Amino acid sequence: MDRIDLAILAELQGNARLSNAELAEKVGLTQSPCLRRVRQLERNGTILGYHARLDHEALGCSFEVFVDVLMRQQDHATIADFERELTALPEVLEAHRLFGEPDYLLRVAVADIAAYERFFTEVLSALPGIANLTSHLTMKKVKIDSGISLTGSGDSGAG
Repeated sequence: MDRIDLAILAELQGNARLSNAELAEKVGLTQSPCLRRVRQLERNGTILGYHARLDHEALGCSFEVFVDVLMRQQDHATIADFERELTALPEVLEAHRLFGEPDYLLRVAVADIAAYERFFTEVLSALPGIANLTSHLTMKKVKIDSGISLTGSGDSGAG
């Protein structure tokens, strides 16, 4: 990956709606080589997809909670069942399996505290293998995901 690939990634990370013509101009390429590079970055899995960032408040799910999950048992079958059921829950925006304790960290978004209480009681606590759940209520978003830093990484000089 060279500096042009990194420039393409930086531009798309900032605005994935750029047309190929706009992108090519911003990174100093003509349209055909730019499109070839983008397609290669998609094929090799560097670009995983294109997404719209949505306003959770406008959609009625602005109450975010981080949940620590401590598993009672960690055998393969229990972990597989837990993760399968967890990934099917639309309220769970992110789920990370961690080293040490807790075993998982979840990011959950619902309408309000009453909706979270129902989700916690009726859904989360019923997942297989859970020993303990600890909720951390979000006071304020200080920084949101603005993408990965691309400065100085991976410049091989190849073109």
